[in-house]
Amino acid sequence: MPRTRFLGTGLAVPDRVVTNDDLSQMMDTTDEWIRTRTGIQERRWVREGETGVDLALAATRRALEMADLSASAIDAIVYATSTPDHFAPGNGVFLQRAMGVGTIPAIDIRTQCSGFVYGLSVADAWVRTGQYRRVLVVGAEVQSTGMLMTTEGRNVSVIFADGAGAAVVGPADREDRGILAFDLHSEGAHAEKLWVDSPGSMYHPRVSSEHIEAGRQYLDMDGKEVFRHAVVRMPESVRAVLGASGHTTADLKLLVAHQANLRIAEMMQRTLCLRDDQIYNNIMFYGNTTAATIPIALDECVRSGRIEEGDLIVLTAFGSGFLWGSAAVVW
Repeated sequence: MPRTRFLGTGLAVPDRVVTNDDLSQMMDTTDEWIRTRTGIQERRWVREGETGVDLALAATRRALEMADLSASAIDAIVYATSTPDHFAPGNGVFLQRAMGVGTIPAIDIRTQCSGFVYGLSVADAWVRTGQYRRVLVVGAEVQSTGMLMTTEGRNVSVIFADGAGAAVVGPADREDRGILAFDLHSEGAHAEKLWVDSPGSMYHPRVSSEHIEAGRQYLDMDGKEVFRHAVVRMPESVRAVLGASGHTTADLKLLVAHQANLRIAEMMQRTLCLRDDQIYNNIMFYGNTTAATIPIALDECVRSGRIEEGDLIVLTAFGSGFLWGSAAVVW
């Protein structure tokens, strides 16, 4: 079976830039407070009426352009998001409609921050088995509309943001290129450490005035616990996926990690003993865009020349679930 390789990447972020000083007008915070705790300087938020599918479509068009393919060449869509435009159906079918393509399959992956890595694993299986030849993998989020923009919610609202990244994957034409291995995990014992409780089908009705008054529709995070687990699980996964592909960190050209918090990234770099040129961070400018962080960073690295043909890279993520995982790729 042929390996799966990346044919094109693309990103899209809203044009609305929100700085830390902007947030200080909404809540009791400062630029210094946010930078010290997260490393974030600014982030992007959608404008009224702008949707996740809008961002996904723009990123998809850039990925198709890089791949030199038309939308009609796509055989299937894997759409990773924790913030769909509607409760049902998922965003995948809305993207399929917006692309103007035929009745190709479109599935949504709800694995939050790990969404792009998990989605890529699905696409890889489809390509390797020959079920579909060219698969579009999207990570897209609109988090800003689900944040509590007050001092009470600042520990979460200063971190999360909006954006989309996309990749077109297909069969590799060389045996020494493509996705080498995956390492995927979950630990539901910590599910409530980073979650959105309501609306949910376990409640009757699914959303109530009591839930809204209690703020249960907002993303809730135990930041200390997320940090404590993330700085252990992601390095473990990076080493595991490199080992599964017959490599070590010494062989690694670039680690493209989920942009959760710059302090997490810095500790992960120290744990893995990586040089500055072996890592890439852009959370300073985009914030945490959940399933979109990796494909956004990946596209920036490809277009800037940080990733070139033959380079060994690892994608790694950790987040809500807890879910985490990595992919090793020879570009």
